[in-house]
Amino acid sequence: MAGAHAGGAELFFERLSIALHQAGDAVLTAIRRDRDRARRLAEAGLPAMQLAFGGPADWLTGPRLRRLLRRFAPRVVVAWMSRAAKFAPPGEWVLAGRLGGYYNLSYYKRCDHLIGNTRSIVAWITAQGWPASRVHHLPNFTEDLAGAVPADRRALGVPAGVPLLLALGRLHPNKGFDVLVRALALLPGVHALLAGEGQEQRRILELARREGVADRLHLLGWRSDRGALLATADLLVCPSRHEPLGNVIIEGWSAVRPVVAADADGPRELIRPGADGLLAAREDAGALADAIGAVLHDPARARALALAGRSRFEAEFAQASVVASWRAFLGSVEKP
Repeated sequence: MAGAHAGGAELFFERLSIALHQAGDAVLTAIRRDRDRARRLAEAGLPAMQLAFGGPADWLTGPRLRRLLRRFAPRVVVAWMSRAAKFAPPGEWVLAGRLGGYYNLSYYKRCDHLIGNTRSIVAWITAQGWPASRVHHLPNFTEDLAGAVPADRRALGVPAGVPLLLALGRLHPNKGFDVLVRALALLPGVHALLAGEGQEQRRILELARREGVADRLHLLGWRSDRGALLATADLLVCPSRHEPLGNVIIEGWSAVRPVVAADADGPRELIRPGADGLLAAREDAGALADAIGAVLHDPARARALALAGRSRFEAEFAQASVVASWRAFLGSVEKP
């Protein structure tokens, strides 16, 4: 895995690798150099091989990775996203590329099989000409965040008793946090926590000042206490204009929190509108504010949405069932 320091796909790589190791499978992790990720894997008893996974001038990662794999002699190698697929060598093993989005498939030309974490991605891959027998749907699981101790609102700068939203993710244009800021301006008295880091931080702050909500938008930076933040919030918001899956929705469900999301591909596949969440039109701050208000102003509806989301989490996205699906795939997949 050669992804970024932080992100949903990268964190799921860690969770899945550790879960497979704890289930008794022999697992070798090869990652882009990242001290914190390597530490977390090592603490779980899973030392990581750190490689450069660099740009066009990186002539060393490929041979080093091939030597590691030959010594380990795996049955299956999973190339986690595009950069890893570019470097992953073919060999005696089955090479499977895992996609968490609509990536350039030229990076995966050496793969024997492809894995998509949504059915929409699987359908898109097969529409590009991949045989359906070589494309597989394997969902993500998230940590079960139910029962976490709520974060101290006062320590977060949030007044007691105010309605509180939570949004999580990289501060990137795809995440649509600018739409959330505009929606917040239409929700008097409502506060929002925004946990994440990224290139959009200054733009978001400037927009919050222009919209008159700077005192109600609390930027927290990257946080590891997602369960505590969810427990203190009244509602999870996913305003993304582009979201292939939406791990945060599954996390919200696990924490028994109602979810409102923009209707990007992933949320549209996950959420059953009116049953376990609400969807609003992308790029539409008014529609997002209306959906948020509909939940905040109806506690019974909010509770029903939260409980239905928890049921979805337990049935489809809890660790045990997802890990069982992955183990079944890894134990049965063959070279074409």
